[in-house]
Amino acid sequence: MKTPSEKNVLHPRNRHRGRYDFAALIACHPALAQFVAVNNWGSESIDFANPEAVKTLNQALLHHFYGLAHWDIPEGFLCPPVPGRADYVHHLADLLAEDNSRVVPREINVLDIGCGANLIYPIIGHSEYQWRFTGTEVNPQAMTAANGIIAANPGLNRAIRLRRQKDSSAIFSGIIHKNDVYHATMCNPPFHASAADAHEGSQRKLRNLGLDRNAPLNFGGQQDELWCEGGEKAFIGRMITESANFARQCVWFTSLVSRRENLPELWRALEEADVAAVRTIDMAQGQKQSRFIAWTFMEQPQRTRLLGK
Repeated sequence: MKTPSEKNVLHPRNRHRGRYDFAALIACHPALAQFVAVNNWGSESIDFANPEAVKTLNQALLHHFYGLAHWDIPEGFLCPPVPGRADYVHHLADLLAEDNSRVVPREINVLDIGCGANLIYPIIGHSEYQWRFTGTEVNPQAMTAANGIIAANPGLNRAIRLRRQKDSSAIFSGIIHKNDVYHATMCNPPFHASAADAHEGSQRKLRNLGLDRNAPLNFGGQQDELWCEGGEKAFIGRMITESANFARQCVWFTSLVSRRENLPELWRALEEADVAAVRTIDMAQGQKQSRFIAWTFMEQPQRTRLLGK
């Protein structure tokens, strides 16, 4: 199968670099068939403006590539694009390999801040690298849905555990316990700075898709998934501040940064926090540019001791 140029920028180990093989996906998940049609360019595709079609595509991808037979999320919750989420996992794996003789460590502990109802990072990280995950969440309905995914798929209960964050102003506090050790954290922080900002972003996406302003959103998202006061810059800033309290309990702290213009202020915050090392890892999916920032309070020899199992 020829790999389309627009996907060539995905990580080399990303299973989604080529065109979607809809015949194989439908064979694995027949419910997808009703949403697949030939588009204006003569290729099979789905209507990415249809939230049910997008969710069903995710179900097929997770079943076909990661062996997850049962996956569902409540209406209105964030339905993440699997290829982009997989890229974060694979680039994080490369970062961890730098401290482990260029070998991706297996069976390590990863903390997913705000795992949501979808559990995408734990599902992919465990399937690809046998990592163990702790997922955190403030939303009780998201917790219920995520627990449902774990219960419905044999083996996940040994790989993924969930912890409810009871303090919405905290990130690591109340989650990382006294004797916990994590090798990495992951986070897809709330992007918008306010409810109005989130609404305008939704309307902008609808306009870009050529849809009526009252059309349903294909990606969904609850308040705590889409916005927080100050947006992602403030959220990651709080994460940096809190991380200093757990400097000896986590090797690498990481977070997605959607807006490149936020990086200079985050770098300054990390310098003030006196971290040992900072990495900014660029990623891209087609026309979309993305990245995650990573920091550690540990020097390289200590990181190697903890990662080199």
